Amino acid sequence: MAQAMLKMEERTNLKHSQNRVIREKGSFPAVIYGNKQASKPVAIDSSEFIKVIREVGRNGILTLTGAGENVQVMLHDLQTDPLKNEIIHADFYIVDMSSEVEVNVNIHLTGEAIGVKSGGVLQQSMHEISVTALPSNIPASIDVDVTSLDVNETVYVKDLPTGNYTINHEESQVIASILPPKVEEELDSGETQDGVDETNGTEGDEEEK
Repeated sequence: MAQAMLKMEERTNLKHSQNRVIREKGSFPAVIYGNKQASKPVAIDSSEFIKVIREVGRNGILTLTGAGENVQVMLHDLQTDPLKNEIIHADFYIVDMSSEVEVNVNIHLTGEAIGVKSGGVLQQSMHEISVTALPSNIPASIDVDVTSLDVNETVYVKDLPTGNYTINHEESQVIASILPPKVEEELDSGETQDGVDETNGTEGDEEEK
């Protein structure tokens, strides 16, 4: 499990208007809580946070430093404004490195399946999976090599690589499949050539004699 350090500043002014001031300075308001400790309002630099999260992933262990203490946390919730491309608020949960936690981990499919090369379509049914593990054993992601996957073949939860974690899903759940190529059927429209009688092949507009 990747870990990183991130500076924090304690927030003493908790007025709602102060949050806007914090964001205008390039930071965002956040709260640290958990592990039987009282919640603590802090402010964190936005650009540094984005840089660190890209390095360690959403489930990485962050050591928040400042206000006279070092606290090991995991990101629990992140609120953003996509229009302004701005972080609004974040919740960090204080972790006990000796106690297991339950988190969602991304599933990454790697390689080019032979079934896709032959015209099949790769369909990924699950993009993340719930695991239980000690914070230090949480994988950044679970990679699944689909190179040998052929048409009509499937990867199940039971096929995922194992590690120092417990997967919280049924073994029969589908991760990914190779669907067969779609065959376009030529449908008979039932239409006949203009002016031809289907029953006898004579022109339909000719008067009976």
